[in-house]
This record gives sequence, C-alpha cells and structure tokens, in this order.
Amino acid sequence: MTKAFRSVRSFTEIAAFIADESAVTSDSFVEAFETDLDGVRVSRDDDGRTEQMPDATQVQLAVELIVTTLFDVLRDSRLDKVAGRIAWGIVHSFHRVSDQAAGQADGAARQMRDLLRQADGSEIHSIELERAHEELAFLDEAADALACMRDHAAAVYHNETGKPWSAPRATLVSSKRTASVINGSDYLAARRQRRIGQHHPEGPLVVFSGGSQWADSEPIWKALSRAKATRPQMVLLTTAQNSGGDAIAEAWAAKTKTPVVKLGIDKARWGNRAGFVRNDQIARLRPVEAIVAEGSGVQAQLVRVMRSIGVAPVLLSLYGGPAHWAS
Repeated sequence: MTKAFRSVRSFTEIAAFIADESAVTSDSFVEAFETDLDGVRVSRDDDGRTEQMPDATQVQLAVELIVTTLFDVLRDSRLDKVAGRIAWGIVHSFHRVSDQAAGQADGAARQMRDLLRQADGSEIHSIELERAHEELAFLDEAADALACMRDHAAAVYHNETGKPWSAPRATLVSSKRTASVINGSDYLAARRQRRIGQHHPEGPLVVFSGGSQWADSEPIWKALSRAKATRPQMVLLTTAQNSGGDAIAEAWAAKTKTPVVKLGIDKARWGNRAGFVRNDQIARLRPVEAIVAEGSGVQAQLVRVMRSIGVAPVLLSLYGGPAHWAS
C-alpha cells in the first residue's frame, strides 16, 4: 500500500486511488461543504476571499486516508498496539480546531447581537453590521465543515478500533451531526437554565451504567435495542467510563445514532463519595428507564437509587446467571 501511494502525484489521484474502497460521499459532507456565499471576510482586516469551499468528496476521502493509513502502516508491526492511541490524537486534533472555530462563531454571534442592539441607522453602522454578518456566516460555515471532518474521523476511528471516540470534558455537537455526545456538566447546566437544544436534547432519558470488566457486547446491545424500540427518541445517559460496559453502550449509540450524555464523577470535589453523588444527580434527572450491567458498589447503589424513584432497572449479570447481584 505504501509503495502504491508513493507513485501518486496529486490529491485528485489519491482520491481516485481510494475511491473504490470508500463509501459514497455522505449527505452530511455534501451539506457541510455546500456554500451560498459569493465571498467572505475571514477577519475585519481581510479584503475578502472568493475561493470556493473544498470538494466534499475529496475532503471525506482525505480524512479517511489520514486515519486508515496510520493503521495500515502500523498493523502487524511492533507499533501495532499504539496505533489506536495515535489515531485518537489525530481525531482530537480535528476536534480542537473544530472547537476553536465554533468558539469564534459564538463570539461573532455575540458581536452581531451587540451591533443590532446599538443600531442607529447610520451608514457607518450599516457597513459594520454587514461586515459582522459576513464574518458570522463564514465562521458558521467553517465550523460546520470542520465538525463534519471531525465526525468522520471519529467514525473511521470507531470502525478501526471498535471503540467510540470521545474527547475528555467535551461536548461534540454540530448542526450536521446525526448523533451527539453531550458532556454531563453541559447537560446539567442546560437543564438548570431550562435551555433545550444542543446541550440538552429532547427525548426520554435512559440510563446505562456498567462495570469496567465487561467485554461481551451482545447482552448490552440487546437491552439497549429493546429500550430504543420502545422509545425511538431516547437519549442515552452513561456513567462515562472509557472502557467496559459504558464504552460498549456508547458504541451502540454511535451505531444507532442515539444522542449520548456522559455524566462522569467529580473526584476532585467529592472524593470517594463522587460515584454516589453522581448517582443522585442521575436520579434528579428523572430517567424513564435504567439498564445496569454488573460492576462495582457504585452500580449496585445506582440500582437502589433508581428503585427509590420508581424505576425498575434492567439488570445484566456479568457471568450470565441470575441478576441477584444488586438485590
């Protein structure tokens, strides 16, 4: 594979070279890289840019090539085991740039609102408002395109490793995502402020928590699929462990395009009580269903908390026997 790529002279040829192995350009890429802007100013000092957005198909193939080539080169070598860690960092790089663009767009939106409040009808103000509008339109477009690239890189990472990619302390949402990963603190804050939207998706909340020793995905996926069949618009809340049951549940969510809220523990604040405090936070969110896969005392206590609010959890036994472990 490496020798074949050395003979390729242009990106167009690279795209053609791997096109046979790649899926058709996804609708999200087509939407994210479409533009109705004739020209944009990247900043106030810029004279304006008239270049078009890059080709959606080539961008999708480029993102895929970056991640898959790493695994292909390192597979069956002494560095095979670190390929996933390096790939995680590549996806995280996409995420950081996407996050920065989204932050710039938020700042431009605030500036736009300030200008609208200060409208005085003057020509100078009208020019300022027009420039601010152009800058916001460009940043929104760029943020969506970058988020789409990150999402595809994360999907390729998931395909290669079997694990869903997620960033620490981050919410992964964009207008082009078909599913979102919401940081628990963002979700709680949005709920307190009664904001419904990216950080607080609507839908019945189904809780999942599982021990880190879980490796068998079948019983977890079956239980989650039954829950989704009953509640198609469900939002999945996990207890944010990066391995075991929670990682399996998040892989299911990625597959079924179900929004995920990851509510972890705050050990710095609560110490050894952090897991139990988090369980109480879950109860206050009033979930409609809970699926708990055998794990530690934190999972056992979550079962008791769910029962105390009238939710009878579905219990999954680690060794396939009767689920008496949390009774």
